Amino acid sequence: MYYIQCINFYNNLNIQKKGVRMNDKPYMWILEVRAGYEEEYKKRHDEIWPEMIELIQEAGMRNYSIFRHGLNLFGYFETDDLNRMISILNNSEVNKKWGEYMTPIMKIEVDTQINFPFLLPIEFHVD
Repeated sequence: MYYIQCINFYNNLNIQKKGVRMNDKPYMWILEVRAGYEEEYKKRHDEIWPEMIELIQEAGMRNYSIFRHGLNLFGYFETDDLNRMISILNNSEVNKKWGEYMTPIMKIEVDTQINFPFLLPIEFHVD
């Protein structure tokens, strides 16, 4: 697992793209599904609780996708206020229950400074 703190070069840029809010910033986390649980992980997300979707949207998480390569999971999302988003998620009973539901089939490492999975730095970007 990666022990990388978020380095986001978008923090000081004002980029406006068609269909994207001006202040949206991209982020990506990396986690791992436990061996043998790949299909169960996919099934649980195919059947994600409606209240979890509502929470993600309420928190300001947009354009959220999770990709899998082997056992590695890469979560990509955009938000204009990372601290607010994390606070809403961390203070939610729905998110707590989802975490309890998913923990047995995942290896989750959290950045204790932000109480969220480790965020990967952007190394290169092209609009």
